[in-house]
Amino acid sequence: MKVAEKILEQLGGQKFLAMTGANHLVADGNTLRMALPKNASKANRLYITLDATDTYTMHFFKYTAGHLNKKTFAWIEDKTIEVRTDSGVFCDSLQAIFTEVTGMYTHL
Repeated sequence: MKVAEKILEQLGGQKFLAMTGANHLVADGNTLRMALPKNASKANRLYITLDATDTYTMHFFKYTAGHLNKKTFAWIEDKTIEVRTDSGVFCDSLQAIFTEVTGMYTHL
């Protein structure tokens, strides 16, 4: 939980959440997961993981949940489309990479 809180703090904390509209934040071990609103990259999910080298990996992707086709009643599986993954990101570059990928500013 502390790792995810620190990652959110380095992104800009509550100002980041207010400016971007990111929601559904989940702390998962050394990872902060969040859902993103519509943006330029079409990514709707972001995972930021703290690596053993004290750097971060930012994983942007578009996730579509599985659903039932109403005409054929066939199940359509979950779909994940990779948008961008950056490894070896230092804490002072998190905001810049987020803005570069999504086109959304993290602060005024």
